Amino acid sequence: MSLLRIRCALADPPSQCRWALIEGGRESVQGEGPLADLPRRAERVQLVIPAAQVLITRAQLPRAARRRAGSVLAFAVEDETLGEPEVNQAIWLGSAGDADVLAVVNKSGLKRWLDALDGMGFSGYEVHCETLLLPQAAGEWSLAWNGQDGFLRTGEFEGAATDCGDRRSPPLSLRLALEAAAARAAQPGSIAVYVDTPEVAPDIEAWQSELGTSLRLAGTWDWRTAPPDAGICMIQTRKVWSVFRGMLARLRPAAWIAGGALAIHLLALVTDWTALASEQRALRRQMELRFRAVFPDAVAVVDPALQMRRKLAEARHAAGKSDSGDLLPMIENVAVAAKELPPGSLHIVSYENGLLTLELAAIEEASMRRTVVHLRQAGLSVETSSAAPRSGSGTAVITVRAL
Repeated sequence: MSLLRIRCALADPPSQCRWALIEGGRESVQGEGPLADLPRRAERVQLVIPAAQVLITRAQLPRAARRRAGSVLAFAVEDETLGEPEVNQAIWLGSAGDADVLAVVNKSGLKRWLDALDGMGFSGYEVHCETLLLPQAAGEWSLAWNGQDGFLRTGEFEGAATDCGDRRSPPLSLRLALEAAAARAAQPGSIAVYVDTPEVAPDIEAWQSELGTSLRLAGTWDWRTAPPDAGICMIQTRKVWSVFRGMLARLRPAAWIAGGALAIHLLALVTDWTALASEQRALRRQMELRFRAVFPDAVAVVDPALQMRRKLAEARHAAGKSDSGDLLPMIENVAVAAKELPPGSLHIVSYENGLLTLELAAIEEASMRRTVVHLRQAGLSVETSSAAPRSGSGTAVITVRAL
């Protein structure tokens, strides 16, 4: 069976992509270019999303809410995404112990690519996360490393992108992941390190000394050469065949049964949504009560979390202390995080009401990702977006606020 893998960056328009055609018993064919040039003879199609663009996190879900994708599940990880739930699509991957594992992706970016594939005639495809394509053995973590950064698979359904490191220093996020695993007595026996090429392999002894964990070089790895059945399928659509169009009359009873099942399914979905919405309202009422208990003179409570944050900032200012949302503390943290940006890439810096906005010239995705990781490690909330092109060159916007 032939398999076509297409790697897409959800933040980019669906015009260019990298791909690999894997056919059993033959050497894979690899390429890069417009979607119109993709091979059409593959029996299976997989859309691979980069590890840095998929958030894999744990949540506690009602049993009835599992195996549902969309904005309803996105509310369950609202605190992790630090954004509007409606902009994300959450997919239930499976269970890890007593917790549910969800994958969160940008909804509009994913829809653009799926619509583009539909427009090219690929009516059946699978959506995979690059993280979960890595090989994984029981009691062992797997790390893909390109010499600067990479991504980590920590279980059957779990993993994350790492920040930057070098040959002798492992990434900070790997150390934090090991510390978190040790806190719940779930640390791995070893870490298998897969590299892009042998030249970028880290100094295993130096990393082991830094991490306090056994590491081994497991060879080279690439998403294009991963086995066809590797990974966990997040979304799957099937081709629509028209062979049995003349059997509609014979299938009418089955259609009635299917319609009844669909009605029951919709009723269950509405019930789940109503329960989640009720829980959200209850949490909001609890936040309002706590806010009014602390500030009984408040006239109206519109956003209790934001108002509590502002009251705290006012109290700090009244005491002559700076707040983390003030310009000077924020600009100091941003300056440290952005020191690796190319010279001249920062065009505009603006600050208003606790929001610091950076407008950057077009830079490599890896540089942007490292900057965002550094900002989040500094305790800041970060959102990225694309700005309108100026003088023919695209720009990116990073919006930073204090937590």
